[in-house]
Amino acid sequence: MKIALLSGSKVGSKTRTAMNYIHNIAQEKYPDAEITLLDLAEFDMVFSDGRNYWDYEGDTKYVTEILMAADAIILGTPTFQASIPATLKNIFDLLPVNAFRDKVVSMFVTAGTAKHYLMVEQQLKPILAYMKAHIVPTYVFIEEKDYNRKEIVNDDVHFRMERLVEDTVLLVEAYAGIREKKDAEYGF
Repeated sequence: MKIALLSGSKVGSKTRTAMNYIHNIAQEKYPDAEITLLDLAEFDMVFSDGRNYWDYEGDTKYVTEILMAADAIILGTPTFQASIPATLKNIFDLLPVNAFRDKVVSMFVTAGTAKHYLMVEQQLKPILAYMKAHIVPTYVFIEEKDYNRKEIVNDDVHFRMERLVEDTVLLVEAYAGIREKKDAEYGF
Protein backbone atom coordinates (compact mmCIF):
# COMPACT_ATOMS: atom_id res chain seq x y z
CA MET A 1 0.00 0.00 0.00
CA LYS A 2 1.29 3.44 -0.94
CA ILE A 3 0.38 6.28 1.42
CA ALA A 4 1.20 9.91 0.62
CA LEU A 5 1.21 12.39 3.48
CA LEU A 6 0.68 15.90 2.12
CA SER A 7 1.41 18.89 4.32
CA GLY A 8 -0.30 21.60 2.32
CA SER A 9 1.41 24.84 3.26
CA LYS A 10 4.70 26.63 2.71
CA VAL A 11 4.56 28.58 6.00
CA GLY A 12 3.95 27.91 9.67
CA SER A 13 4.76 24.90 11.82
CA LYS A 14 1.49 23.60 13.28
CA THR A 15 0.44 21.55 10.27
CA ARG A 16 3.91 20.02 9.93
CA THR A 17 3.97 19.24 13.66
CA ALA A 18 0.69 17.36 13.29
CA MET A 19 1.90 15.66 10.10
CA ASN A 20 5.03 14.43 11.87
CA TYR A 21 2.77 12.82 14.46
CA ILE A 22 0.64 11.22 11.71
CA HIS A 23 3.82 10.03 9.96
CA ASN A 24 5.09 8.36 13.14
CA ILE A 25 1.74 6.62 13.73
CA ALA A 26 1.59 5.34 10.15
CA GLN A 27 5.16 4.04 10.20
CA GLU A 28 4.64 2.31 13.55
CA LYS A 29 1.26 0.70 12.77
CA TYR A 30 1.86 -0.10 9.10
CA PRO A 31 5.58 -0.85 8.64
CA ASP A 32 4.94 -2.64 5.33
CA ALA A 33 3.29 0.42 3.78
CA GLU A 34 5.28 2.66 1.46
CA ILE A 35 4.85 6.05 3.15
CA THR A 36 6.01 9.29 1.53
CA LEU A 37 5.88 12.61 3.38
CA LEU A 38 5.39 15.59 1.08
CA ASP A 39 5.79 18.92 2.87
CA LEU A 40 5.13 21.69 0.35
CA ALA A 41 7.50 23.95 2.31
CA GLU A 42 10.34 21.70 1.14
CA PHE A 43 9.52 21.79 -2.57
CA ASP A 44 9.85 24.38 -5.30
CA MET A 45 6.44 24.02 -6.93
CA VAL A 46 5.42 25.94 -10.04
CA PHE A 47 1.94 27.30 -10.63
CA SER A 48 -0.44 25.23 -12.68
CA ASP A 49 -0.60 26.42 -16.30
CA GLY A 50 -2.97 23.80 -17.68
CA ARG A 51 -0.42 21.17 -18.76
CA ASN A 52 -0.78 17.53 -17.81
CA TYR A 53 0.99 16.79 -14.53
CA TRP A 54 3.53 14.49 -16.23
CA ASP A 55 4.69 17.38 -18.46
CA TYR A 56 6.08 19.34 -15.51
CA GLU A 57 9.65 18.92 -14.28
CA GLY A 58 11.52 18.90 -11.00
CA ASP A 59 9.68 19.09 -7.70
CA THR A 60 6.31 19.69 -9.34
CA LYS A 61 6.58 16.46 -11.32
CA TYR A 62 7.82 14.53 -8.28
CA VAL A 63 5.01 15.68 -5.95
CA THR A 64 2.23 15.14 -8.47
CA GLU A 65 3.51 11.70 -9.47
CA ILE A 66 3.70 10.58 -5.83
CA LEU A 67 0.10 11.72 -5.30
CA MET A 68 -1.12 10.02 -8.48
CA ALA A 69 0.58 6.73 -7.52
CA ALA A 70 -0.76 6.68 -3.95
CA ASP A 71 -3.51 4.38 -2.73
CA ALA A 72 -4.23 6.78 0.12
CA ILE A 73 -3.51 10.42 0.82
CA ILE A 74 -3.55 11.92 4.29
CA LEU A 75 -3.89 15.62 3.76
CA GLY A 76 -2.97 18.20 6.38
CA THR A 77 -3.73 21.86 5.88
CA PRO A 78 -3.82 25.06 7.87
CA THR A 79 -6.73 27.45 7.56
CA PHE A 80 -5.81 30.85 6.09
CA GLN A 81 -8.45 33.58 5.84
CA ALA A 82 -11.18 30.95 6.42
CA SER A 83 -9.91 28.95 3.43
CA ILE A 84 -7.31 26.48 2.20
CA PRO A 85 -3.88 27.89 1.36
CA ALA A 86 -3.07 28.74 -2.25
CA THR A 87 -0.23 26.21 -2.24
CA LEU A 88 -2.73 23.41 -1.62
CA LYS A 89 -5.18 24.71 -4.20
CA ASN A 90 -2.33 24.78 -6.71
CA ILE A 91 -1.73 21.06 -6.07
CA PHE A 92 -5.37 20.37 -6.92
CA ASP A 93 -5.06 22.50 -10.06
CA LEU A 94 -1.97 20.59 -11.20
CA LEU A 95 -3.79 17.26 -11.10
CA PRO A 96 -6.43 15.90 -13.49
CA VAL A 97 -10.08 16.09 -12.53
CA ASN A 98 -10.24 12.35 -11.77
CA ALA A 99 -6.92 12.30 -9.92
CA PHE A 100 -8.33 10.77 -6.75
CA ARG A 101 -10.50 8.08 -8.34
CA ASP A 102 -10.04 4.87 -6.34
CA LYS A 103 -7.93 6.72 -3.75
CA VAL A 104 -8.85 7.16 -0.11
CA VAL A 105 -8.27 10.70 1.14
CA SER A 106 -8.39 11.67 4.79
CA MET A 107 -7.59 15.01 6.31
CA PHE A 108 -6.73 17.06 9.32
CA VAL A 109 -6.95 20.82 9.61
CA THR A 110 -5.15 23.28 11.84
CA ALA A 111 -6.70 26.62 12.69
CA GLY A 112 -6.33 29.47 15.12
CA THR A 113 -9.96 29.32 16.19
CA ALA A 114 -12.99 27.02 16.20
CA LYS A 115 -14.73 29.52 13.91
CA HIS A 116 -13.05 27.84 10.92
CA TYR A 117 -14.41 24.37 11.66
CA LEU A 118 -16.72 24.25 8.64
CA MET A 119 -14.01 25.14 6.12
CA VAL A 120 -13.50 21.42 5.54
CA GLU A 121 -17.18 20.81 4.84
CA GLN A 122 -17.68 23.86 2.65
CA GLN A 123 -14.41 23.94 0.70
CA LEU A 124 -12.10 20.96 1.06
CA LYS A 125 -14.56 18.07 0.87
CA PRO A 126 -16.32 19.44 -2.24
CA ILE A 127 -12.98 19.73 -4.07
CA LEU A 128 -12.00 16.19 -3.09
CA ALA A 129 -15.41 14.83 -4.09
CA TYR A 130 -15.17 16.61 -7.45
CA MET A 131 -11.82 14.90 -7.98
CA LYS A 132 -13.52 11.53 -7.23
CA ALA A 133 -11.84 10.76 -3.87
CA HIS A 134 -13.17 8.20 -1.43
CA ILE A 135 -13.26 10.64 1.49
CA VAL A 136 -12.83 9.40 5.04
CA PRO A 137 -15.95 10.92 6.63
CA THR A 138 -14.36 12.07 9.87
CA TYR A 139 -11.43 14.44 10.02
CA VAL A 140 -9.31 15.95 12.77
CA PHE A 141 -9.64 19.65 13.57
CA ILE A 142 -6.75 21.02 15.64
CA GLU A 143 -6.95 24.45 17.24
CA GLU A 144 -4.30 26.81 18.54
CA LYS A 145 -5.20 25.79 22.11
CA ASP A 146 -4.22 22.17 21.33
CA TYR A 147 -0.56 23.18 20.92
CA ASN A 148 2.10 24.19 23.39
CA ARG A 149 5.68 24.89 22.32
CA LYS A 150 5.31 23.19 18.93
CA GLU A 151 3.81 20.05 20.48
CA ILE A 152 0.23 18.81 20.43
CA VAL A 153 -0.84 18.60 24.07
CA ASN A 154 -4.46 17.49 23.68
CA ASP A 155 -4.80 13.73 24.25
CA ASP A 156 -8.12 13.67 22.38
CA VAL A 157 -6.38 15.06 19.29
CA HIS A 158 -3.75 12.30 19.60
CA PHE A 159 -6.48 9.67 19.78
CA ARG A 160 -8.35 11.12 16.79
CA MET A 161 -5.14 11.24 14.73
CA GLU A 162 -4.44 7.58 15.46
CA ARG A 163 -8.00 6.74 14.46
CA LEU A 164 -7.65 8.80 11.26
CA VAL A 165 -4.65 6.74 10.16
CA GLU A 166 -6.43 3.47 11.00
CA ASP A 167 -9.64 4.51 9.21
CA THR A 168 -7.64 5.51 6.13
CA VAL A 169 -5.88 2.15 5.88
CA LEU A 170 -9.07 0.17 6.61
CA LEU A 171 -10.93 2.02 3.85
CA VAL A 172 -8.14 1.36 1.35
CA GLU A 173 -8.38 -2.35 2.18
CA ALA A 174 -12.19 -2.33 1.99
CA TYR A 175 -12.27 -0.59 -1.40
CA ALA A 176 -9.60 -2.95 -2.74
CA GLY A 177 -11.79 -5.88 -1.73
CA ILE A 178 -14.79 -4.33 -3.46
CA ARG A 179 -12.80 -3.78 -6.67
CA GLU A 180 -11.56 -7.39 -6.59
CA LYS A 181 -15.15 -8.68 -6.32
CA LYS A 182 -16.30 -6.47 -9.18
CA ASP A 183 -13.35 -7.49 -11.36
CA ALA A 184 -14.15 -11.16 -10.65
CA GLU A 185 -17.73 -10.58 -11.83
CA TYR A 186 -16.43 -9.23 -15.11
CA GLY A 187 -13.81 -11.94 -15.49
CA PHE A 188 -10.84 -9.54 -15.63
